Amino acid sequence: MDKLSIVKIGGNIIEDNEQLGKFLTAFTKIEGGKVLVHGGGKKATFLAKKLGVPTKIVDGRRITDEDNLEITTMIYGGKINKNLVAQLQAIGCNAIGLSGADGNAIQAVKRPVKEVDFGYVGDITGINTSFFKLLLQAQYVPVCCAITHDQKGQLLNTNADTIAASLAKSLSKFFNVALYYCLEIPGVLKNINDKESLIGVITPNIYNELKSNNLIHSGMIPKIDNCFEALYNGVSQVKIGSAQMISGNTKYTKLILDDE
Repeated sequence: MDKLSIVKIGGNIIEDNEQLGKFLTAFTKIEGGKVLVHGGGKKATFLAKKLGVPTKIVDGRRITDEDNLEITTMIYGGKINKNLVAQLQAIGCNAIGLSGADGNAIQAVKRPVKEVDFGYVGDITGINTSFFKLLLQAQYVPVCCAITHDQKGQLLNTNADTIAASLAKSLSKFFNVALYYCLEIPGVLKNINDKESLIGVITPNIYNELKSNNLIHSGMIPKIDNCFEALYNGVSQVKIGSAQMISGNTKYTKLILDDE
């Protein structure tokens, strides 16, 4: 089974040109097929503020009304996506930028209203694996932004961590998939202010213990939930760490199942 690396980069790496340049150089050197997934919430928030559009975040998730959907589509699907593709092309990586609507790549439904109305936020319902296989076999490198669609003409803002995990799960039926979450920090930390407090390995039992002691909280919880869901659904390895992690020359957090 061919190797496939799915790499998600966070907004802080996108914001830092030097970090981003180093990351993209390392990304191009990954052997085998690869997919890059990105969000870009900081840039979207900045543009919204510039335009006088209020933004609201609940539990680390953006409330996406019509105005904010326009902004996230412009920033994620336009500015960030095309800049990443152009920079990858400049260093010899034949990248192709995608939203979920392109090639019917990623389908979603508008999140049902429960305690919170998230607006035009999408929950993923399907991945067009044959489309991704076609691109990968032709040696293209998909660069996926955090915009999906509902197959009825509606674009939806969708969490990039979830997109990366969903791609990893779906494509693990055809490839030996490794999933990487690249952050501005070395991995999962016991103390967010101490980069030396890196947790090297997390199992579901360790994860529950860290959560109960409030050492893992906020936005890290849905990220790690995505990681374990990927592992339970056939993904061979999942790592969380800095952008240097994919070069193999730094420490990181590895997630494993108890029975490994």
